[in-house]
Amino acid sequence: MSREELLKLSNEELMLKAKEEKLSPLVNAGFIGFLGGIILYSVIKNTWGLLTIIPLLFAYKLIKDSKENKELEIVLKERNLK
Repeated sequence: MSREELLKLSNEELMLKAKEEKLSPLVNAGFIGFLGGIILYSVIKNTWGLLTIIPLLFAYKLIKDSKENKELEIVLKERNLK
């Protein structure tokens, strides 16, 4: 969600969204590490191609989602909810 959309939510909705995404950073870190291992393996074995590109795309998506979680944390701190 964008910052503007987060600002439109009520305090209860923000707290519910924060509760839903509480475990998200830990899971994202695990997946990014796993995908990094796949990329490292493909580089060591010199198998560039689909095996390398797909994990890169997934890792990018996970990193982008983590930035959206930071926006939620900022809005929560502005409203003194966290």
